[in-house]
Amino acid sequence: MSKSTLKTHLKSLTKEQVIDFVMQVYDNVKPAKEFMEYYLNPNEQVMFEKYKKIIVQEFYPTTKYGDPRTRFSVCKKAIANFRTLHPSPLLLADLMLTLAENACKFTYDCGDMWEQFYDSAATNFQSALKYMQKNNLLDDFKLRCVDCVKYASPCGYGFADEIAEIFYEYYGEGAKFTNKYGDKYE
Repeated sequence: MSKSTLKTHLKSLTKEQVIDFVMQVYDNVKPAKEFMEYYLNPNEQVMFEKYKKIIVQEFYPTTKYGDPRTRFSVCKKAIANFRTLHPSPLLLADLMLTLAENACKFTYDCGDMWEQFYDSAATNFQSALKYMQKNNLLDDFKLRCVDCVKYASPCGYGFADEIAEIFYEYYGEGAKFTNKYGDKYE
């Protein structure tokens, strides 16, 4: 159905019918319910924390018997759902980097991963940096991006090189920095 068809149909309904329709959508479609609640009470920080928790839980679950699932699809869906709320670019960039950051840290903490994991981590890191560049936010996240390079550095299969290349693509080949741990990189 096209938007114009829907619009025509909604115009033909009475006010009470439109209200009833909206209430049915609210009760039966979880993403619509979330959007409507956000629309009426827009607290992007609360929604950011909700989606950030989803991402972190994939890599570092807090439940007693929870094993890391590392499902990039779940993380990307969380980012996509947050994006539909039209949050500030700063928070969206933060959430996007949270995925790459947790993936890099996870491989640093747990050792070598499989090729698809590395490909997904690198792709998401690049997507985050591209979005940051587009919104002039690279400086706001530089230290966290440096940490991604650090976390990837001991990893094999070319992952460390790929993360570093992505970093330098956005921050420049001559980027010199010290991360929050005092490690110096050139």
